[in-house]
Amino acid sequence: MSPRAAWRLESLGFQEVYDYEGGKQDWAAAGLPMEGTLAALTKAGDVALPDVPTCELQEPLGQVRTRMHTAGWDVCVVLNPERVVMGLLRREQLETPMDDERAERVMRPGPSTFRPNVDIGEMAHYMGEHDLPSAPITTSDGRLVGMLMRADAERAAHGSHGEVAAPDDAG
Repeated sequence: MSPRAAWRLESLGFQEVYDYEGGKQDWAAAGLPMEGTLAALTKAGDVALPDVPTCELQEPLGQVRTRMHTAGWDVCVVLNPERVVMGLLRREQLETPMDDERAERVMRPGPSTFRPNVDIGEMAHYMGEHDLPSAPITTSDGRLVGMLMRADAERAAHGSHGEVAAPDDAG
């Protein structure tokens, strides 16, 4: 809540009031529930798949490859112990024949990540424009929420309206 709202609640007699310093945008970016007219719109976090395969930086590629194959995915998110996204492993990075090679050595470091509160139409447009088959969805502090697949984003954005439109710049 805003500082002003916290002060107002205190003035009304509430004893334990906390000022959420991150603000409303940070709250939404964390994928927490919102209210109002925009809350009903489909967001990236609503469509992202939370069960994407993950691995640690030092994990051997042979184990990662097996996990991805078993799960039926062509992407694995490389995380640190706090579940912060450090990189991505796609099928092409796993083509190295060295099963003992560590994920950290072949991953694509620092991938673009997106917040759960981004409008699904904007995500579908961006992913199509940049030819992204998938995109990691993270909280504002970089922790993995899930993986948004472009096909899922486009399907959610289409509804029954046909093609994905560019985001409305008019607001």
